[in-house]
Parts: sequence; C-alpha cells; structure tokens
Amino acid sequence: MLDLREPNNYELSCDDVELTYSTTSFDGSARLRFRDPERKIDFSGEEIHTRETDLGTEVTVTLETIADLRTVTVTLLVPTINLGQESEVPFATAAIETTDHTTIGGPRLITGPLQTYRVIDLYGTAKDVQA
Repeated sequence: MLDLREPNNYELSCDDVELTYSTTSFDGSARLRFRDPERKIDFSGEEIHTRETDLGTEVTVTLETIADLRTVTVTLLVPTINLGQESEVPFATAAIETTDHTTIGGPRLITGPLQTYRVIDLYGTAKDVQA
C-alpha cells in the first residue's frame, strides 16, 4: 500500500450544521465540535468513539440523553484522504444523527421504529494542522 499523508483536522458544514473533528490536539486527545440550531457541544478524548469500517472511520458522539425518552448520537463518516503535497483538500461526506427511542417499560411498549435517522450532507476541507 502507498504511504498516505492523512489529514488530522476536518472542518465541515451544511445549511444549519457545523462540525469540526481533530484527530489530535495540544494534549494528544481527539476533539469534536458539533453545532446546529439546537445544540453547541464540544467533545474530547473518551467522549469520542471511533471505529474503522468499510465506510472509512466512523466517529460517534452522544448529543443528548433523556431518560425514558431518547438518546441522540451523531456519527461522522470520515473517508480515507491523501493530502499529497496539498495543505488542505475539499471533500464531501455525511453524518448520521440517530435517535434511539426509549421507555422505562422497554421496547415492547414502543410501536414502530426504535431508531430513527437524519442524514446530514456535509462539505468542507480536510487539512494537516501542526500543533
């Protein structure tokens, strides 16, 4: 496999969502910032869950937890990107906001889907940011 020069910072947005993901920071931990009309949340370290899949790297954070009602997560799909000789490159991807519907009585009390999704089309840049 060829050596890739991979980015460590991703700045993405769409109409009402801004998402910034850094694989490392001054203290070595990952950072993710999520902004939409309802939320402005910063995550770091163990609050950010990553998993390598056939889709690329899935980066997931929990946006909201309301007991006996719902848990909302967002998963950013980060494709493999080679910067080559460039300092930054444009790219498009998606994030999937998942709402897990819950109740104290368990799933048998919920009629219909227990998970619903919102796909967020994102556009932005991937870059190599030196600390």
